[in-house]
Amino acid sequence: MGERAPQASIGGRRAVAEAIRAGRARAVMVAREAKRSPGLDQVLEAARAAGISVEEVPRSRIDALGVENHQEVAAVVRPPPDLDERALSHFEFAADAIVVLLDGVTDPQNLGAAARAAEAAGAAMLVTRTRRAAPVSPTAIRASAGALLHLPHARVANLPRAIDRLKERGFLAVGLDETATRTIHDPAPPRPLLLIAGSEGAGMSRLVREACDEVVSIPMAGRVGSLNAAAALAVALFAFALRPPEGPPAPAEKVRSTHAGVAQSGSASDL
Repeated sequence: MGERAPQASIGGRRAVAEAIRAGRARAVMVAREAKRSPGLDQVLEAARAAGISVEEVPRSRIDALGVENHQEVAAVVRPPPDLDERALSHFEFAADAIVVLLDGVTDPQNLGAAARAAEAAGAAMLVTRTRRAAPVSPTAIRASAGALLHLPHARVANLPRAIDRLKERGFLAVGLDETATRTIHDPAPPRPLLLIAGSEGAGMSRLVREACDEVVSIPMAGRVGSLNAAAALAVALFAFALRPPEGPPAPAEKVRSTHAGVAQSGSASDL
């Protein structure tokens, strides 16, 4: 295990609700001026279920925490401790696990969005670098809608070595690379799967790319030539990694259920 992260203040109704559900909230504050909404009701219900008292405070007290876009709700949280490289050899992965690895994503908003996509897709773990990578900051937690408080997170110094550790455990390492001839429209990869996304500008580093078993691209039909790391990861997860093997289509009811779950994570309940 890595060192335990210090306490931090986060804001946002969905992020605070998820912090409570994850057992990471130490104190919850709601501004007296806050208007009731489905999102606020989720915070209050999560706090009741967890036995956490909610303190009503002036909005100015939440403003003083320096939390951006707090939506008049804040919490003091203790993020989960980081895992280290050794955990990759001992972590209990399911036979069909998906692990997401980010190579040099430095924007906390992008880290949070990538973590949100990974957690929503059921990923077992997120792996990032210890250097030249965004930390798990309040901004990243807010952007993840609380996913970074649920998702096991390994921070490692050497990504190629981390990839090799996972490959030794049977993971297929697939990287996202806009120059690849194989695309996400090709047959879905076998599990367990390690899906790798590079940085916002440079993509995967050379050594990380060389450690991949395969690389795939996302065909682009519009005038914009690329997606940012988090968007590309989300597309690859839901259009490629989670696609069932070739065969009869899934029953309609299951398809509707899956789509409803995806829509939920970006719904109006964020507000």
